[in-house]
Amino acid sequence: MNSISRFDTSYGGRKDNGYGTRNGGGPRRPAAPARTSAKSFVHYAALFLVWLAVATSSIVFAEPGPVDVLTVGLMILLPAIGLTRFMPGLGAPLCLLLVFCAAGFFATTLTTDVGVALKHNVVTLYLCATSILFAVFVAYKPREHTELLLNAYLVAALIAALAGIVGIFSLFPGAEDLFTKFGRARGTFKDPNVFGPFLVPALVYSVHLLLTRSARMIVPSLAFIGILSAATLLSLSRGAWIGAALAVGLYLYLFFIFAPRDIERIKVIALSLFGAVALVGLIAGVVQTDQVGDLLTERTTLTQPYDEGPEGRFGGQLKAFDLIQENPFGIGALEFTEADHHHENAHNTFLTLFLSNGWLGGFAFLILTFGTLGFGFRHALRRTPVQPLFLIVFASLVAIMLEAVIIDIDHWRHFFLLLGIVWGLMASDVVEAKPDRISRIVRDLRPKLLRPVVTVGPIRRLNRIIRKLPRRIELPTTPTKRKPKLVRQTGHAVGKTYQPCQAMNASELVKRYRAAYLQQRQTPRIQ
Repeated sequence: MNSISRFDTSYGGRKDNGYGTRNGGGPRRPAAPARTSAKSFVHYAALFLVWLAVATSSIVFAEPGPVDVLTVGLMILLPAIGLTRFMPGLGAPLCLLLVFCAAGFFATTLTTDVGVALKHNVVTLYLCATSILFAVFVAYKPREHTELLLNAYLVAALIAALAGIVGIFSLFPGAEDLFTKFGRARGTFKDPNVFGPFLVPALVYSVHLLLTRSARMIVPSLAFIGILSAATLLSLSRGAWIGAALAVGLYLYLFFIFAPRDIERIKVIALSLFGAVALVGLIAGVVQTDQVGDLLTERTTLTQPYDEGPEGRFGGQLKAFDLIQENPFGIGALEFTEADHHHENAHNTFLTLFLSNGWLGGFAFLILTFGTLGFGFRHALRRTPVQPLFLIVFASLVAIMLEAVIIDIDHWRHFFLLLGIVWGLMASDVVEAKPDRISRIVRDLRPKLLRPVVTVGPIRRLNRIIRKLPRRIELPTTPTKRKPKLVRQTGHAVGKTYQPCQAMNASELVKRYRAAYLQQRQTPRIQ
């Protein structure tokens, strides 16, 4: 996205304000010093690798995927060439992530299969490191780098969405087996429940492009929205449906509030009405197809047979809650299923992490989650230079965090990517919004005789006398080398031109005042 993030170095100027208009309102905030140095080939290569890593993040037929190989390399490359910037505001998330990971490694010692639990925790540590990496990358140049990540994410989501649509309708031999699972679109992912939520941030970003870009971007933006909406619907993931509605709705609401002009608000209303009608038509068309109609009708029910009963999803969550109370240090990663406590995971991220990482790790993740939501919402209400960008990422992150109640998201790459972007934007805005302190002198409390004497040298401006001047006392100092100048000023003689006086003590000052007074009394009037 090219019209939002840093909006030049001043907010509210003549640049695009991120809402598709110029001269957006809002208080001015001091920006970071502009970096005007030319980018080297290594710089451009590193930015391309970042873009490629995010653009291939949807291709995860197997693990580790291409994104993991590229991200590990970026962990070394980006700090080495100076494309990262650690902000003080990132200290708290970093400490919470370290506590969370340390608690998980400690709980590994309590498992029956240490190898499996250790591998799981190593992956968790890697994902936490990627979150910090993207946070410091965004904090270095919030506008440019956030746009880069969002554009790459849109490409990744379109790749996965098109693959899911191709698989559902079997557009070539073998596509159904490759891109679907249990009759549900999974695209280039292994699970439809991950595929659907992955598309939500790209859908919100496409809505933003439609609202803020020029007229030539209307058709591409509508195409992006149509492809992503259809793929989300075909994933048959109830969590993805709710998350998409929540993220888009929250973004439109915040955009409507902070839009600088009424024309942007009219766009929001028109898009909402048009989107509702188009969604009804899309659902009606999908229901008519034999491949998806029956499954879509089945998935629209509130609960499924596998959710109920002691061996269902909710029954597993009750078992997990009981184990959490009995094991304050946790039982270790994946031990809930490996030790036959239940045949599947708890399908609740918070319960799973309390089981895997103990009370300490669980509360660390809980504080991290609700702290990000709380501070993020407060930050979303502030008019900062990157507010439009922040609204996109924050609305998507809120939807995914709420989805954590019904599914495990602790190993979702895009969840940690969004966390990093949100932290990076908040940390960088705090630094840029901090004004420089301006000194203010209220009163000079020193005695008059001790204050420095400020004199102004002679100027070439001609004297202008508007009234008769009283007789004045002037301090005699060392005269200049040029000749004395007499100026006729309504009958009074004006003394010589002097150089600026020098500092002197009080007694010397009194003596000079007295001598000047006596000298001026003897000066005759000019007739």
